[in-house]
Formats: sequence, structure tokens, C-alpha cells
Amino acid sequence: MKPDNKRTGASVAMRQVVKAFGENVVLNKLDLDVDPGEVVVIIGPSGSGKTTILRVIMTLERIDEGTIEIDGRHLYHEQKNGVLTPASEKHIRSVRSDISMVFQHFNLFPHMSARENVMLAPMKVKGMTEDEADVQAQELLNKVGLGDKLDHRPSELSGGQKQRVAIARSLAMEPKVMLFDEVTSALDPELVGEVLTVLRELAASGEMTMMMVTHEMGFASEMADRVLMFDRGQILEQGPPDKLFKDPDHERTKTFLRAVLSH
Repeated sequence: MKPDNKRTGASVAMRQVVKAFGENVVLNKLDLDVDPGEVVVIIGPSGSGKTTILRVIMTLERIDEGTIEIDGRHLYHEQKNGVLTPASEKHIRSVRSDISMVFQHFNLFPHMSARENVMLAPMKVKGMTEDEADVQAQELLNKVGLGDKLDHRPSELSGGQKQRVAIARSLAMEPKVMLFDEVTSALDPELVGEVLTVLRELAASGEMTMMMVTHEMGFASEMADRVLMFDRGQILEQGPPDKLFKDPDHERTKTFLRAVLSH
């Protein structure tokens, strides 16, 4: 599915996005549309720029060129008198409130309980009362199977449990777009399954757009509506998981998959 500038209604729309670190161009005129409710999995070798896609959508890194739209709203630009101009921080924050990201290393506040970690952002950012945030936190922690760990601090939780708290915390912002960056790679192998179970349930609900970077090829094959093979700052090929994993077009994709699947 090649990008088409006439498409409308995309949940995420990236147009000619460039991001470089010094001489190293990690996103090279990237075009990408992600539909509402679609689960897109991004695979590719280390250093190919796949995590940078998530980081520029989350505004953890700023793009050098191009545009990104979230649910029809420009992220880094504003329309003024019919002209796109660089956006104010207020505008960026407003659009970013529709996006949440779950990180590889959880990023929980160690001095707060699971419940308090989930309550914090809705109170600070969305103006929820403590009671409202508490009710929501309990619902979400139940949803990820941690209803019995509400008052446990991160030090009292396993890696898989911490990651599930991090997912609940992201869900608390009621995002339209959820980003997942290698969310199982810091976990012991026996803990991976419990996190993947939660992600399967989220994907099955179809309630939000999900973009994931992962090295878990079996999971990607099962979860994704579409898989992107990313290399050298560009999408090398993309398609349904059955096609991309079983009959890829590019030799580079075949080599990459052979290397990953042999481990």
C-alpha cells in the first residue's frame, strides 16, 4: 500500500518526514498513513530508525522536515492565513494529548504505588479529581490483571507487572494513538507472555490505533494488521503479516527475517 497524498481520515499521517542526528539521516522523506484502529508493527535492523518513528510522533525528538498529522490535526505546524507555520508549544501539547507511549524500561515513578502512577497524568494533564482518577486507575489495573497490586510500588513488582502498570498508565490518558517501543525486550522470557496477553486484548478491542516496534516476530505476525520492514530510514516493504513474513519481496527483508528467526 503506497502512500497517497489524497487519503483522508488517517489516524497518523506522515509526509516527507526527515530526521537526522548530525550526518546520520534516520528518517529519510518518510511517508506513512495509519488508519484509525489499525495495528501497525514496525520491524527492521538495529539503527534503522524504527524507534525514531515513534519518538517523533511522541515529540520526544523534533522532525527536521515534513509534516505529521494526528487524527487530522497537524502536530508540528498550525494553519495561519492558509499557510503552514511552526506550531506553538501549546498547540503541540494539545495534539500530543491524543498520543501515549509505552517504553522499553517502564519509566514508573519508584516512590509511587501502581495506583498513584496511573492516577498522576489524568489529574495533572486532564484535570481529573483525585476520586475520578482513583476509580479509573482501579478499572485499568484490573483490566491489565493487577487489581490485587494497587498499592504495590514498582520495587515490589516483577518486570512484567511493571510493564502492565505502564500500559495502564498510558491507557489512563484515553489516547487515540498508542505507541509501543520494544515493550517486552527488557523482560525475562517467562514474563513476556503476560504483557503480550494484555496487548492482544487491546488490539482485539479495535478501540485505538496502535504502532509497535518489536523484535517478537511471532507476536507481530499474530497481532499486526500491517507490518512495515524499515531499513536505512525508509519503508523497504509493507503488507499483511502473512505476506511479509512468508513471501517477502526484498532480499534485505529475507536476510533480516532469517537472522531474527534463527535465534
